Amino acid sequence: MDRKELANLIFPDVKDYTYYEEKYPQRNLPEGAIVTRYAPSPTGVVHIGGLYQSLIAKVIAKKTGGVFFVRIEDTDQKREIENGAEQILNSLKDYGLSPDETMGIDGNDIGNYGPYMQSKRKHIYQSYAKKLIEEGNAYPCFCSAEDLENIRQNQEKAKERTGYYGKWTKCRNMPIDMAIEKIKNGDPYIIRFKSPGNPERKIKHKDVIKGSIEFPENDQDIIIIKSDGLPTYHFAHAVDDHLMGTNLVIRGDEWLASVPLHLQLFYVLGFKAPKYAHIAPIMKQDGDGKRKLSKRKDPEAAVGYYKEEGIPKDSVIEYLMNIANSNFEAWRKQNPDKSVYEFDFDLKKMGVSGALFDMVKMLDVSKNVISKYTAEEVYSSAYDWAKEYDNELLEMLENKEYSLKVLGIERGNIKPRKDIAKWSDVKHIIYYMYPEKFDRNGEFEYQKITDKEEIEKIIKTYFEKYYDESDDKQTWFDKIKDLSESLGYSREVKEYKANPEKYKGHVGDISTVIRVKLTGRSNTPDLYEIMKVLGKDEILRRI
Repeated sequence: MDRKELANLIFPDVKDYTYYEEKYPQRNLPEGAIVTRYAPSPTGVVHIGGLYQSLIAKVIAKKTGGVFFVRIEDTDQKREIENGAEQILNSLKDYGLSPDETMGIDGNDIGNYGPYMQSKRKHIYQSYAKKLIEEGNAYPCFCSAEDLENIRQNQEKAKERTGYYGKWTKCRNMPIDMAIEKIKNGDPYIIRFKSPGNPERKIKHKDVIKGSIEFPENDQDIIIIKSDGLPTYHFAHAVDDHLMGTNLVIRGDEWLASVPLHLQLFYVLGFKAPKYAHIAPIMKQDGDGKRKLSKRKDPEAAVGYYKEEGIPKDSVIEYLMNIANSNFEAWRKQNPDKSVYEFDFDLKKMGVSGALFDMVKMLDVSKNVISKYTAEEVYSSAYDWAKEYDNELLEMLENKEYSLKVLGIERGNIKPRKDIAKWSDVKHIIYYMYPEKFDRNGEFEYQKITDKEEIEKIIKTYFEKYYDESDDKQTWFDKIKDLSESLGYSREVKEYKANPEKYKGHVGDISTVIRVKLTGRSNTPDLYEIMKVLGKDEILRRI
């Protein structure tokens, strides 16, 4: 009996692999175009690392006129969560990272190289597994869980590597007729790859990010088709990346150790291997050391966290670009209004040890991003967030006309305000602008001038002698200077610093008293604009 008979017995109804070679021709793309992908498992919440990987893949593909696609690797169906694939695709869409090709949530694939869900490609994997069996590069394995446990225990006793390789491969050299008889008898089995590797030999591999690395050859006879007929990740990814035309695999460096096996699979299958770029994980400072950002320990590891906090999607993408390429920050300063996709991203400039995630830095980046928003954009974003997370803020924003004036203060200037990092900040930042929320009897911090009589004198003098709501900004400020001078304070800060003994303080101290009296805060955006929005009646009510 020959291997072909064995292959036909195991896979009687699959098409010949040549059918799929014709069905999925090489992509017609410009020279140098990169085809890459994000290939998640739908087994949990979307991790910020997945967003990071997708962003890099999309930027690289777009830069070269290539293709970025998403393939859902759902062969581990025991761990799959309900609507996991939809959650992944919706998250990517939310962050502007929709792929060029992927499974359609409505059931219609986008692209010509699908299905883009591995469980729907079962027949394709079986076709290539059949090819390997016919060529003597794969075989059925009948080892039970108990057999494999015995092998492992014996390896440990002998102080040898664990795994299914070499002399430990119980089914590797089983006669074909015996294998056929077992299958006909209904004995359970899986399909293993027959590795041609020798760990005494080394392979040299050049990773796009990590550089040149040397590995021992793979000699493990891994499972390629499980008992349910679905493939393992290792086998499926090789078949899929070949047929889908992937020429650069961007993935986490936890897969680095699998490179010898993956290159071996491509070689034995007769495929051209893609290049690999292994990204170091996003790290977090933990005491004196660093560790991987963890779904279990760190709320910011889950993409949903940023929505709950109200950190804009633009800010998250901008920050991830910051940690992906160290020269992005300098480029952004020179190109404040350009899309991130115009940045000349370079995989070789990615750190090999893992970027450090810094929430303080992310919020600083977010302040810069939001500072470029119009008042209308801030309003609509904060309003949408409040609808889901903050009823009090929602109530405040119901008066759209007034809220737009409040949020428009110091917006659109050469140096716009940078006090909002996330939509959950907004209520605290604008609270004092709403008459029904402002506490006139609060314990205010007046900074340098603390004497109550002096404070009342400043306020009374200003509003009785100098305040006129029709003043333009320069006139308004000149009057604050006049007020300062009339009460023994210097008109200019530099005057006071030059001769502090001559004055009680300076114009900044006077304006702070007015600011605190009207807002309860010593640090706010432009006081003139605040007063214009509050209006005369509300100002007089507050004093």
